[in-house]
Amino acid sequence: MQMTSKDSINITAFTWPAGFDSDSTHAGLKEEQDDMGWIYSEVPASAAGVYTTNQFQAAPTKLTKQTINLKHQLQAVVMNSGNANSCNGAQGQTDALKMQALSADKLKIGKDLVAVASTGVIGEPLPMDKIEAGISQLHLSQSAGITKAILTTDTHPKTITVKCLIDNQPVTLTGFCKGSGMIHPNMATMLGFVTTDAAIDGQQLQSMLSTTVDETFNQITVDGDTSTNDMVMVMANGVAGNEPLTESSEDYPTFVKAFKLVLTHLAQEIAGDGEGASKLVEVNVTGAFNHLEGQQVAKAIVGSNLVKAMIFGADANWGRVMQAIGQTTAHVDIDGVSVSINGMQMVANSIATGIEDAKVSASLKNSKVVIDVDLNAGSAEGTAWGCDLTYKYVQINASYRS
Repeated sequence: MQMTSKDSINITAFTWPAGFDSDSTHAGLKEEQDDMGWIYSEVPASAAGVYTTNQFQAAPTKLTKQTINLKHQLQAVVMNSGNANSCNGAQGQTDALKMQALSADKLKIGKDLVAVASTGVIGEPLPMDKIEAGISQLHLSQSAGITKAILTTDTHPKTITVKCLIDNQPVTLTGFCKGSGMIHPNMATMLGFVTTDAAIDGQQLQSMLSTTVDETFNQITVDGDTSTNDMVMVMANGVAGNEPLTESSEDYPTFVKAFKLVLTHLAQEIAGDGEGASKLVEVNVTGAFNHLEGQQVAKAIVGSNLVKAMIFGADANWGRVMQAIGQTTAHVDIDGVSVSINGMQMVANSIATGIEDAKVSASLKNSKVVIDVDLNAGSAEGTAWGCDLTYKYVQINASYRS
């Protein structure tokens, strides 16, 4: 790929940034598919992370947070699916530490440079014999197998690679994530990983990640449940050779834009692949009193079970949207709200426009549904993403451990 414009940002085929390797293996935590893997940087990388606010934070999540906070630097992350290593008491902490130590020994790096991530069933001890055997089978390659190895109820891997120019050097950002149910991030079983060969200080990376997560991953919801294992992690190894990015760097806005593109894409992928989902739902709010209220209203609408069921049933019942708005504490012009569904205005000045429900219902059968709301209370905006609520969601979660 050749970029001709300095500020051009291009989505390309999946590839690891320079200096990164990966591998995956089947350790036996799940049947007939890879369930363990790692990512490795040839040099220590700047690192940042955001984590679940669930009070029962899983052992690997706690350990990774502690490790990153030491000096905002990592060289590897080891991960598994099939078992969350959550709510396992002191044994869970011991097992997470052992995963970290085994990986560090295999890679010949310090333990304080290895993060750990786990996802799967809560409350079951890790089968450490399988974990140890799995780590012994891992090597270094350009494999993308890890993007599949971390999946649980997901229907497909969620990945993106973006390229841009920073200091006239080609820079790559590659992200992947998993998440389908228990998704209501406030930094669900949601894990996200972003790697880049750009040079940027760890504290600067942390600030960028925290800000961007609020606009992306924290604006998705599938079922309103926040998991014990959520985290989003970034590693930037500087192999691209650019001058370390700061807010005053000429190309900093380009990198921020590329970074937000990666996180937005991954967030939408999770929302659209919600357990049992048949439709991606996007809600755009305008006329909000401030940005925070715009975000809150958008997420309230997309998270409403009544709205989600309405969309699944292709029922053009705009009253569901109005109730979702009304139950928030946001500023609203009670007599001035507008609601459009898939570009068709159903509500103006808080009353029906008279558009035929049949036209809107037909559009609700599309794989993506867009709801636009004007609160007429200010000039701020907000956006959130989610999915419909289907019979299959109940079926999946009624037999999750079976």
